[in-house]
Amino acid sequence: MSLTELFIIAVGLSMDAFAVAVCKGLAMPRMNWRGAWVVGLYFGGFQAAMPFIGYFLGSSFSQGIRAYDHWIAFILLAIIGGNMVKEALSPEEECANGSLDVKNMTLLAVATSIDALAVGVTFAFLNVKIIPAVSFIGGVTLTLSIAGVKWVMCSAAGTSPAELAGGMILILMGLKILLEHLGVLSF
Repeated sequence: MSLTELFIIAVGLSMDAFAVAVCKGLAMPRMNWRGAWVVGLYFGGFQAAMPFIGYFLGSSFSQGIRAYDHWIAFILLAIIGGNMVKEALSPEEECANGSLDVKNMTLLAVATSIDALAVGVTFAFLNVKIIPAVSFIGGVTLTLSIAGVKWVMCSAAGTSPAELAGGMILILMGLKILLEHLGVLSF
């Protein structure tokens, strides 16, 4: 997997965290850099840990299904991306409160990084070098989460453009993996 592909996946995965970080920043009574770093470290840390866990789960059975791994990678990324698109288009309001307590932040960090667990399973099928990959994903999420807390606008339409874009990116990456394996594309 190229650095560009990894960057695209990292940005796609971090869009949930970015959207929640924007709302978290808006809900804070007084925005400060400490709060932005707390949000960034929680989201970036969990976004790095989940694909690491998924990678080891996937590695335990990837050899037995090597002939179908491209289909599994495509299906997982399409499901994750489709779910993100569905949530982005949902009329439900998802803005968080301004609290930075451990329980609140842990729940939000887990909720925004569950999809990264499945991507980690996909990484096992693709033989990705996991330590650099999860470090990169965590760093991108940390950076975008800090930026999200500092962001001062939410979508007026009630949709989450960040989550929608992230979902579409993951679906397209899954399709690219499948088409490359089938010989339709050659990048």
